[in-house]
Amino acid sequence: MTARRGGHRLVRGVRLHFLEFPESNERPPILLLPGITSPAETWAFVAERLAATHRVVVPDIRGRGLSDNRPGLGYTLDDYATDALGLIEALGLQKPIVIGHSMGARIAVRLAATAPDVASKVVLVDPPLSGPGRTPYPTPLGSYLTAIDAASRGASIAEFRQFTPTWSDAQIALRLEWLPTCSVEAVTETHRNFQEEEIFPDFARITCPCLLIYAGNAKVVSPEQAAEIVRLLPDGRAVMVRAGHMIPWDNLDDFIAATLGFLLPA
Repeated sequence: MTARRGGHRLVRGVRLHFLEFPESNERPPILLLPGITSPAETWAFVAERLAATHRVVVPDIRGRGLSDNRPGLGYTLDDYATDALGLIEALGLQKPIVIGHSMGARIAVRLAATAPDVASKVVLVDPPLSGPGRTPYPTPLGSYLTAIDAASRGASIAEFRQFTPTWSDAQIALRLEWLPTCSVEAVTETHRNFQEEEIFPDFARITCPCLLIYAGNAKVVSPEQAAEIVRLLPDGRAVMVRAGHMIPWDNLDDFIAATLGFLLPA
């Protein structure tokens, strides 16, 4: 297993916890930004695979895991992008590769658009494309809140399988362990902002090379939407992976192959 360590940094008054998987080489480090109810620990297995070639940092996004979750903290895209930029600076990540999944992909879009000189490459993994005038995000808020409540009440793996019927017992157990650390306020505000915050103008402002990975077995990014995003990106491409929205949980090998195919020289 890849060596790992955890830590905390105070970023503009917000305490952020992170996991780090160090790898000493000359390649750019990776900042891996998880989704709406995914603390860092739930993406450690992905970080371990990527750490074979890169230093990887996975934060607990504010309101999740061991990071700050005090009431009224604020959960806009700008809040999240500011945290990501501050963590990059605090950890001395030089020209990192920013990989974001779902909510984390929206954060990566905003970060790359507002701080265009920060990242060397960006990988966007099945980002919610909802926003004003667009199709709503397909997973309703109630689904997240019900899952958090079930985990917080001590649901068994068998009881929780209704939410993730294709996952292994080990995957569900990890989900049950960490879901209760997700602030209901954070999840509720973030889900509302999926509908209220527009990200499409940001795509055209991403100047570094960008890869969109979208799930072939989900309804978050359609092939037509993927093509629209690639047209907007100054330097972009897209690849579909046969998996549900939690792509590496369903198909880790193809996710890693697509990601490293973009990150590593041929």
